[in-house]
Amino acid sequence: MKILTAAQTRQLDQATMQEQHLLSSELMERAATAFVKWFTNRFTPTEAGEILLLCGPGNNGGDGLAVARLLQRAGHRLRVALLPAEKQSADWQHNRQLLPNSVPVAEINAARLPKIASVQLVIDALFGTGLSRPLAGGAAKLVQHLNQANARVVAIDLPSGLFADAPQPADSAVVRAQHTVSFGLPKLAFLLPQNADYVGEWQVEDIGLSENFIAQTATPWHYTDAAAVAGALPPRPKFSHKGTFGHALLLAGSRGKMGAAVLAAGACLRGGVGLLTAHIPGCGYDIFQISQPEAMCLTDKQTDFISELPELKPYQAVGIGPGLGQEAASLAVLRKLLKAAGKPLEKTGQLLPLIIDADALNLLGSHRALLRLLPENTVLTPHPKEFERLTGPTRDDYHRLELLRDFARQHKCLVVLKGAYTCLATPTGELHFNSTGNAGMATGGSGDVLTGVLLALRAHAQLPAFEAARLGVYAHGRAGDLAAAHTGPAGLVAGDIVRHIGPALVEG
Repeated sequence: MKILTAAQTRQLDQATMQEQHLLSSELMERAATAFVKWFTNRFTPTEAGEILLLCGPGNNGGDGLAVARLLQRAGHRLRVALLPAEKQSADWQHNRQLLPNSVPVAEINAARLPKIASVQLVIDALFGTGLSRPLAGGAAKLVQHLNQANARVVAIDLPSGLFADAPQPADSAVVRAQHTVSFGLPKLAFLLPQNADYVGEWQVEDIGLSENFIAQTATPWHYTDAAAVAGALPPRPKFSHKGTFGHALLLAGSRGKMGAAVLAAGACLRGGVGLLTAHIPGCGYDIFQISQPEAMCLTDKQTDFISELPELKPYQAVGIGPGLGQEAASLAVLRKLLKAAGKPLEKTGQLLPLIIDADALNLLGSHRALLRLLPENTVLTPHPKEFERLTGPTRDDYHRLELLRDFARQHKCLVVLKGAYTCLATPTGELHFNSTGNAGMATGGSGDVLTGVLLALRAHAQLPAFEAARLGVYAHGRAGDLAAAHTGPAGLVAGDIVRHIGPALVEG
């Protein structure tokens, strides 16, 4: 699913009207109807109480006036407050004329703002994607007044004052909504941590926008849902054997961090790899053999950390980093691995796929000269702090996305920036935000599980690098969702994710 800019979204509306022979007021009616359907499924008239609907002078305000008419028809009690302006849009005027006289309407006076009780439900229809500058004057005062009231707020399309695809200046007035109902496609603003307090829980409703325009419009931003990964994992042939699904090597573990190696190995096995060999420090041998009997185990000559790189010829993919530690000897192993993987394999002529995570990323961040050795299509899986060690500090989430795109293009690699809506950056500059996962996955070991899943999928010769990475990220989040359904978010641990990887891949 594509994510468009605010300008492209307006073009999409125009293309839809032209293609489907719609008036703009008819498309607005679709949006209002979709919003009201969502609203009435969530709030009964008794639960909602009296609704205050705030309307601006543009088309977002026109949406609000149409919503007011339809909500009253559905049995809700409401009153409308209009933001004064010298001019209103044509569709605003159309829906103002259609609003029944039985709906109380008042113009907002900046000197006497409407009373908002803390238990009241407010619908924000002040400003939408057409906003091009921060709110000021009476509009800003109204938003600040609304935020101070601590009422439950539902925003139509976009919380007023929030830009759809760019950061606001510091201290801008932006509505803090608990719910945002948008139309057609997600907006970039919904997916970034810095906007979470404004957007709240968001939902996109289908209003029949032009599929042709969406298909033909270029954008670097994408949203990975179930449809995007459906059928991505090839079916297992009836006469397949363990060699069919690849032999992976995992370089992981150090004293006190063997759990990371165990979790990554378990996830790799559940991810469908044919064979897995783990190279671990001597201190972890008993732990690993007991906890992961399906995997083979090589022990390093060092007891507490890894200092040796095994022969790489038997393997179709290598993962390094979970629990690795940052010893100088382990740094040397990473350097040797990068150099060796940069040479085409004798059997296939292809580069050996690499997954780099955790302490291996920290070693790269401390020795950035190694970045030039990254083989093409290497997969890196940093969390935000690990990413900053690779690139330097970021000003905000939008700047982080710029650095992410630049890094992936410069080093011709795939970067999985972990978090809510984990973002996969490709060597071509695309950013794919993931739709699965939950806050319960913010727990130690979750990233090690992701490494294992990605390692298994990269060992599958049938899956290209991007498809494997996108499916792995989606399945990891989906496994977390399946696990949380049993444990609850607070009770979720990384091992629960491992146990649900198989079902998650079946869904994909």
